[in-house]
Amino acid sequence: MAGGPATTRAAALSPAPQLTWRLLERGHGQIPISAEELSRAADPAFSGARGRGVRVCIVDSGVEGEHPLVGEIKGSWAVVKEGTELAVRPVEHHDACGHGTACASVVRRVAPECEIYSVKVLGERFSGTGAMLLAGLRWAVEQGFDVINMSLSTTRTRYADELRALTDQAFFQRSVIVASAHNTPVESFPWRFSSVISVGSHGEDDADLHLYNPNPPVEFFAKGNNVQVGWLGGSTLRTTGNSFATPYIAGLCARILSKYPKMTVFQVKGALYLAAANVHVDHVRGTHVVETGGAPS
Repeated sequence: MAGGPATTRAAALSPAPQLTWRLLERGHGQIPISAEELSRAADPAFSGARGRGVRVCIVDSGVEGEHPLVGEIKGSWAVVKEGTELAVRPVEHHDACGHGTACASVVRRVAPECEIYSVKVLGERFSGTGAMLLAGLRWAVEQGFDVINMSLSTTRTRYADELRALTDQAFFQRSVIVASAHNTPVESFPWRFSSVISVGSHGEDDADLHLYNPNPPVEFFAKGNNVQVGWLGGSTLRTTGNSFATPYIAGLCARILSKYPKMTVFQVKGALYLAAANVHVDHVRGTHVVETGGAPS
């Protein structure tokens, strides 16, 4: 049975939520911020960081317990209907359809020492609702997980405003939401919001290569074609989709935060940008050059 969520990096770093509209009563000396020195953040390997101490929450179909490609799951919860309301309750480690286990296995490969948690919002045959997605994501954000993997989205525009407010909350509390772009060119959420890190697939063979996209709306590309992932019953399969590129970037975020735990979300985006295979630092002019020719459109 899943235990309660541990204190997270985000919760430890962030003060109690408080809106600030102006700064007239205090000076800069009263709001000191401890930050990271990022001169080496362009290292694609992040100096051997392996995700230690970083808590990654998979908001999906659940994660299968004891899967050999996933290993230990620190806690599992599910969105359930209680009367007319939705609630999040602890459950046994279980995956309804395999999708969440697949995502968790990619995260584990990239960041082998991170802590993996699960919130189930999808059922059998990948069924779910926008309301369940929203409830599961809201709960994950409220727990202050360091990284939240969202390899799913909703096309229901009535949830857009609530999702936008929620992803903004995560952004300012330093919870990194990594969200999958839809596999077809349709509007869906939350990946379309700038407060999250949005991910699509590239078609290159290198499973450890990611690209920055200079053309909106997707920010980063990772391998999502013919990816080997964990599946139900301890099995594996090869599958394709933006869903499986997204946890690669989530794993990179865990590695970055294990090396630079004081980073904000926009700094994590900057580190991913600098480490992308198509971004090269021009030390002579002090500018960054993005090679657009090899990036998917």
